[in-house]
Amino acid sequence: MKRASILLLFLLLSIINSSSSRFIRENLGIVSNVDELKLFASTVTCEPTYGFLPCTSVLWGQLFLIVVYEFFLSLGDKYVGAGSDLFFDMIGPGIFGASLFHILGSIPVTVFMLVSGLSASTETAEEQAVMSMGLLAGSAVMFLTLIWGTCVAIGSKNLSNTPPSLDTETKTPFSFTGLGVSTDVETSYTARIMILSMVPFIILQLPKILNSTTGTRVAILVSLVVTVVFLFSYLFYQIFEPWIQNRRFEYLLQKYVKDKLLGLLSRNGHPNITFMKELFHELDKDKNGYISQAELRGLILGSQLKEICLDRNTLVDTVISAFDTSNDAQIGEAEFVKGLLKYVFDAHQSSSTQDQGHFKFFSSNVKNNVEEQQSLLAKRKGSRGQRVDKSWWNYLKAGFLLVLGTAITVLLTQPLIKTVSEFATSANISSFYVSYVVIPLAFNYRQAVATITTSTQKTKKAISLTLSEIYGAVFMNNVMGLIMFLILIYIRDLPWDVSAEVLVVLIICLVMGVFTSARTSFPLWTSLVAYLLYPISLLLLYVLTTVLGWS
Repeated sequence: MKRASILLLFLLLSIINSSSSRFIRENLGIVSNVDELKLFASTVTCEPTYGFLPCTSVLWGQLFLIVVYEFFLSLGDKYVGAGSDLFFDMIGPGIFGASLFHILGSIPVTVFMLVSGLSASTETAEEQAVMSMGLLAGSAVMFLTLIWGTCVAIGSKNLSNTPPSLDTETKTPFSFTGLGVSTDVETSYTARIMILSMVPFIILQLPKILNSTTGTRVAILVSLVVTVVFLFSYLFYQIFEPWIQNRRFEYLLQKYVKDKLLGLLSRNGHPNITFMKELFHELDKDKNGYISQAELRGLILGSQLKEICLDRNTLVDTVISAFDTSNDAQIGEAEFVKGLLKYVFDAHQSSSTQDQGHFKFFSSNVKNNVEEQQSLLAKRKGSRGQRVDKSWWNYLKAGFLLVLGTAITVLLTQPLIKTVSEFATSANISSFYVSYVVIPLAFNYRQAVATITTSTQKTKKAISLTLSEIYGAVFMNNVMGLIMFLILIYIRDLPWDVSAEVLVVLIICLVMGVFTSARTSFPLWTSLVAYLLYPISLLLLYVLTTVLGWS
């Protein structure tokens, strides 16, 4: 079905190309019984990018091309994200995992800015630089407003401290203050780190505040140096204090594992004990009334842990020790159901920080994560055997996904920018607004879907990891995007015409950063405030650029 849809897109593109790339209307005379109309038309042409990609001079055709290019760019971002996730799954938290994952994850935006800036002619370089800033600003604002607000709205549950009951169903009345999400304190720390990425933006605003035109180049250079220092400091900080990357690893576990096991819950939010018993009998292959270690290993493999860098034998031992209360190295039906009930109840109770020592074999504190990773790496040295080929295959697969996604981004960046510019001209609007709203959709769609999906678990752990993922994404977007943008501005000696855009990013990020770093509970009404900040940012841009005449 997907292949048929892609073929249909290419068919439509070819039709547009053949009908619109060389559209010529000559003098025509049409005589009717009523009057005679003479249409004097001019020749309208467009040059296909690379000589084969379609182009059009029609407004709706340009909009269609933007949608198609956005689709393929989101596909490229999906491949890059899958490759970087796979690398991080195999490498795990550590020296290489800290830097490699963040650098790989920012490839699409980095490539987009480099290609648009370096390939542009002198006449169009300034416009494309403004569009690159639109991508940077639009991505940051979209994450902290639309995506953040959606995660809070979807993940909202009763904020009261009353523990949920596993036996009786309770319905919480709708309330903008009684419903919401709670996060752990580490999420607030991540938000504070995100605020640090605003320092270069403040430096860039100093010439505007001081009304100095000569200090602009100095501010750009100083801001570039500070941004590079922040990037390397952030990466080195995770090496010596790896709690950030460990939370990222937990986030991946949430995505691959926890959602599978929480499928044991019924639709009304209560454990389905009947299904648990059926699962027990299904896993009990020899029908002796017990689940052995070999049978439990089948459960773990079926939970899609096969692509995650965990030692399965160690994980089996951990799960056995958690389920096996009789200490006979096997699990009976009562132990199996009781263990799953503990896990489900722990998921409900994750809003309480007092239960850190309970049944959490898929999430632990930072220290346990570090020790676990070190022990797993040590044990894997002596048990490579059959896993070596698969490991190399996963490395090749991850590399192929990265190369494919990067190639798609490189190929389609220039035609997308060209089409956006032509569409903005035809629609008589600024190309910045198109790049601010439209282009971030392609690069953030995958991560937006992943974070929103994770927030549906409605647990404190899931929400904390999800919001931490958003803050980390904004930090890397601001830092990596600003580095690429300032390098292009400084090297190509382009004029500084984005003071308004920088101010908008500064305001939105500071407001959301200070707000989210100062508290760990967010009622439902905060999602509405976040939603409102997005149109407010557009209005603020309009006032600064059109009314006040900021460049």
